[in-house]
Amino acid sequence: MKLSHLKQIKNYLEIFTKISAIYRVSDTIVKISFDKNDEIYFDMQRSNSKIFKCETYARSKVYNAPFDVILSKRFNRSKILSIELINNDKILCFKTSVASAYKEEFTYLQFEFTGKYTNIIILDENGIVLEALRHVDLFSSFREIRVGQKLLDIPSAPFEAKEYALGDVEKFLYEVYEVDLEQKLTSLKSQKISFLKKKLTKLTKLFSKLENEEKLYKEVDKFQHIANLILANLYKIKAYSKVLELDDYDGSKIKIILEKKFSNASDIANSYFTKSKKSKQKASNIHIEKESLSSKIQHLNLFISTVQDAKTIAKIQLLFPKNVQAKKIKTNDSIEVFWIEGYKVSLGKNEKGNVELLKNARARDIWIHMKDRPSTHVIITTDKQNIPMKIIESASLLCVEFTTVQKDCFLVDYTPRREVTIQHGANVLYNKYRTIEIDNR
Repeated sequence: MKLSHLKQIKNYLEIFTKISAIYRVSDTIVKISFDKNDEIYFDMQRSNSKIFKCETYARSKVYNAPFDVILSKRFNRSKILSIELINNDKILCFKTSVASAYKEEFTYLQFEFTGKYTNIIILDENGIVLEALRHVDLFSSFREIRVGQKLLDIPSAPFEAKEYALGDVEKFLYEVYEVDLEQKLTSLKSQKISFLKKKLTKLTKLFSKLENEEKLYKEVDKFQHIANLILANLYKIKAYSKVLELDDYDGSKIKIILEKKFSNASDIANSYFTKSKKSKQKASNIHIEKESLSSKIQHLNLFISTVQDAKTIAKIQLLFPKNVQAKKIKTNDSIEVFWIEGYKVSLGKNEKGNVELLKNARARDIWIHMKDRPSTHVIITTDKQNIPMKIIESASLLCVEFTTVQKDCFLVDYTPRREVTIQHGANVLYNKYRTIEIDNR
């Protein structure tokens, strides 16, 4: 944070006369509600400290450390006596008082925007440290920050800071939050897309290494032909031969190099019949593996597109739910699971996943599908609850995003699972449904 900006923010803060409430909303962010219900956030992250305003900021948890207890006791419903920049440096100090039935208690709240030593320090009227966000010992800095010790002043800066006019300070504080949010969103997107692209690269390599179906069927015929040829020339083959020179059916000579020595000709013929059988099995199943890998690659491409289009961090967090470590649940790699405000939303990555969803869904679960076109199937697990409309809309948006990269308005149908009749595979008939419009632009 620039000293010039802090000076102007300090002047802006002087319009307030009391602190109504103060508490941490995250490990390094303190929220202060001032007398006019103005909420301002002090982010004391090392080397990236800032002051900002926003409409809402979710509280990650309730903090009850000694620092938080003293913060609440000394500053909730306190009167602001003065605000100053200590030593004309990047240390914003509030002098406050709380009047009780017995006496008036004075306390200093010091926000130090000093790079790696960024801190929040609570001091009594004699400059003794009552608590601090970060305790510092003499091994780490010349300036010890320890409960019960007097706090030393920071030496004056050896230079004069440049002035940067802000104009509208309140607008600037909102912009600080927006810029920080955009940077965090961009960084998070980059991280998640990199993770998905690594998975995509692995699948693409596997797909490229799949054997050619036509080539496998040629091997089937070739190995079977060699096996029959060996049986037709049993009397000519010596045991433990490395190379066979045989007459083909058209009279031409054929040379066969054996991978290993066999004790008799019948074993050689059987080895080629076995090779023919294995090639046939591979050839008959290769399309299944191709379809599976192809659908997974398509799903990952749609996933990457959805992450790229995400407008909020909350959307990224929805797409990448935290793993539950407590329970070891066997996951189905044909189904993607998301959590929207506590509701489980499952999405089929391919036809196999869609079939699994239909098979395992309960009667009252909500089934979602794009209207009059092929799409992924989505199931909202209801546990016999009434599902809020915004959850259905969010799940429907996922249905669209994981079906097409096209940006437009789409119609999406939804109905209880009991209204859906499976025809064949993931093809269904359904009635008593409702239709909503989803705009993914």
